[in-house]
Amino acid sequence: MPEASPPRNLTPGLCRRIEADMLEACRQVARTHGLLAESLGVRAMDLRWTFEFGIRVSIPLPDGTALDPERILFEALAEEYGLSPEDYGREFSTGRARFRIAGLDPRRPRYPVSAERIPDGQGFKFTADHVALLLRAEMKDVTPER
Repeated sequence: MPEASPPRNLTPGLCRRIEADMLEACRQVARTHGLLAESLGVRAMDLRWTFEFGIRVSIPLPDGTALDPERILFEALAEEYGLSPEDYGREFSTGRARFRIAGLDPRRPRYPVSAERIPDGQGFKFTADHVALLLRAEMKDVTPER
C-alpha cells in the first residue's frame, strides 16, 4: 500500500516531478556501482492513470560522461543524409515550433531525422533535406551580413 494517498490523475507536471525523483534515486544506486544513470524522458502517458519513462545506465567514458549511442550513430551517418556530424543536438524552427535534432534512423528512409519539440520533448520525424534547409536558414539568421 502506498505511503501517501494517490492523486486523482497524473498530469504532465506531476509525471515530470516523479520522473526526476526516480531518476535521482537511480543515479544514487548507479553511483554505488560506479555507473551513470541518465533520463530518456517521459515516453507515454495513458489516460492520466499511468506513464512510462526511460533511464539509461552506462559505464562512464574516460571523461566522465555517458556514452550516447544516438549521437555516435548520427555522427557516423550524418554526411550520407546531407547533414554534418556537428548537427546533432542543434536546434531549428519550422515557424510553428522549435526542435532539437535527436538522431537518425536509417530504417526510415523517407523521414530519417528524429527531433524533439523543445517545450515538451515530443518526438517528431523529418526528412533530411528539410532539416538541412532549416539549419541553413538558421545559420543565415545568425550570421551577420557584411
